[in-house]
Amino acid sequence: MNLARRTMNAPALAAVYERAWRPTLFYLASGRTTAADRRDAVTALHLEGSKKVLDIACGPGNFTKYLSSALDGDGYAIGLDYSTPMLARAVTDNAGPRVGYLRGDARRLPFADGIFDAVCCFGALYLIPDPIAATREMIRVLAPGGRIAITASHRTDNPFGHASRMVGSWSGLRVFDNDIFPTLFAEHGLVDIDQRIHRLLQYVSASRPE
Repeated sequence: MNLARRTMNAPALAAVYERAWRPTLFYLASGRTTAADRRDAVTALHLEGSKKVLDIACGPGNFTKYLSSALDGDGYAIGLDYSTPMLARAVTDNAGPRVGYLRGDARRLPFADGIFDAVCCFGALYLIPDPIAATREMIRVLAPGGRIAITASHRTDNPFGHASRMVGSWSGLRVFDNDIFPTLFAEHGLVDIDQRIHRLLQYVSASRPE
């Protein structure tokens, strides 16, 4: 397990992740606040009503619970993560009537094909050992008419971007090319592909045709 994954599995980080760690690092990387990211996530995923949502690498569950608040009826959000400390924090801090948490491997999701109306992974694909396999799994469980949205690292062609790749290589964080996720989505038949770049992060969303 590389440095980045060991860090994410540390109980101490789980305690402060959403209060300080994530908001600070993501603002520096993207210039965006957590509140803006959450609102845009609901919009990108077209969340409403009785939709079924899967949040991959949910961490302590702050995004998962927020996504669940956009639902009603039989709608619910499931947060999946590999880190036991993160899930323990999620259950303690972010339980709710429309949210649940599950320990699992993003590369082998324990779900049938096409059962979620929305699938997302915000700021974690660069930590997963095989992010392409994880992305394919996200597409596999996405229902016809459903929406997928991810936030991932972005390879910039400047001195800062080169430095970020060096740090990523040392720590175990992957830095992705611009075209890797839009191309992967298109290859799997997804449409309405939208990619937005904010500093060192890329936000990519798409739909599965009806």
